Amino acid sequence: MITEKIRSVFLQTFGESPLLCHSPGRINLIGEHTDYNGGYVMPAAIDKKMVVGIASNDGNQGRIHSIDFDEDFTFDLSSFSPKKGHWGTYIMGVVAQFQQAGYPVKGFDMVFGGDIPVGAGLSSSAALECAVGFALSELFHFEIPQRSLIHYAQKAEHVFAGVQCGIMDQFASVMGKKDHVIRLDCRSLDYRHFPLVLPHHSILLIDTQVKHSLADSAYNQRRLECQEGVIAAQKINPEIQSLRDMDLGILASIQHEVSDIVFNRCKYIIEENERVLTASTLLDNNDLEGFGEKMYGSHEGLSKLYEVSCDELDFLVDFTKDLPYVLGSRMMGGGFGGCTINIVEKENVPSLQQEIETAFESKFGVNPKFYEVSLEDGTGLV
Repeated sequence: MITEKIRSVFLQTFGESPLLCHSPGRINLIGEHTDYNGGYVMPAAIDKKMVVGIASNDGNQGRIHSIDFDEDFTFDLSSFSPKKGHWGTYIMGVVAQFQQAGYPVKGFDMVFGGDIPVGAGLSSSAALECAVGFALSELFHFEIPQRSLIHYAQKAEHVFAGVQCGIMDQFASVMGKKDHVIRLDCRSLDYRHFPLVLPHHSILLIDTQVKHSLADSAYNQRRLECQEGVIAAQKINPEIQSLRDMDLGILASIQHEVSDIVFNRCKYIIEENERVLTASTLLDNNDLEGFGEKMYGSHEGLSKLYEVSCDELDFLVDFTKDLPYVLGSRMMGGGFGGCTINIVEKENVPSLQQEIETAFESKFGVNPKFYEVSLEDGTGLV
């Protein structure tokens, strides 16, 4: 148990018992690439998490031990800067945000570790930032509101880690609720929890174990293409701020103004926002089959219109399409590799894993990884 390990390592390393806090990783059920277009997403916190043990010390240093990397790191609270590619950067980034906001962070000792698979698109870095922020707030009685904690964690990623992430990861990590998904409006940050109770089904993530090098440049390219559609639409209606303000009718009226590629990108985003709203109603009505169909629709759009899938992801989704015990499947995350997310009847999970492993290995020469996850509460005390 990760919590017990952190407690005992903390005792050995620093000679006292720590305050223990945790923050979960996240999945995204539907609503992909909509976040930076001011749209809707539907994430949820999961049962894989980062755990932080913390206590104050009498110095002016952060003294940290990482269980996963089996490594120590110390920095001076009055003078520090990002350390590119090092896990300490995420922790220092949160401290820097707190200091800028006027919170007097004093010396602390920390041990952390987790069971979120790194590189599977489950936001281990956001979970670490949120766990560290919550732990510092609890330790020093800062009483930082949840919304502020989310923003500080996101800004730590922007400023210190240099990753211009949207707000979804940190929001889901902090605001998660057991057996619920969150419908988040990425523009206003209005949100609502929707029940996703699965007595007979599991959420199964299938990790392709591949990451094609296209990902970063393609991501920036998609942002520009979406913006091109918005600029064309603004000539007709200056009120339009993002693709969120457009429907398929407006898109049709600018079709002659934009390239086929830009048209397809915009069409996908407009339809995906609609899918998230429809999916919310389906969950309210406990219509899991309808929800699963929306997941397949999402993947189809990501693959054909937005073009951020790859052979491995398409293969995994296609493999499940005719299986009656799989309700829905789609790629999850930025694309060009990573995971598919699937809703599968519990009793059929082992046989599905076996079949997919054989077929995938035979086609791509790689063994995929499988993670069963459940929906849990967000950041808090252990």
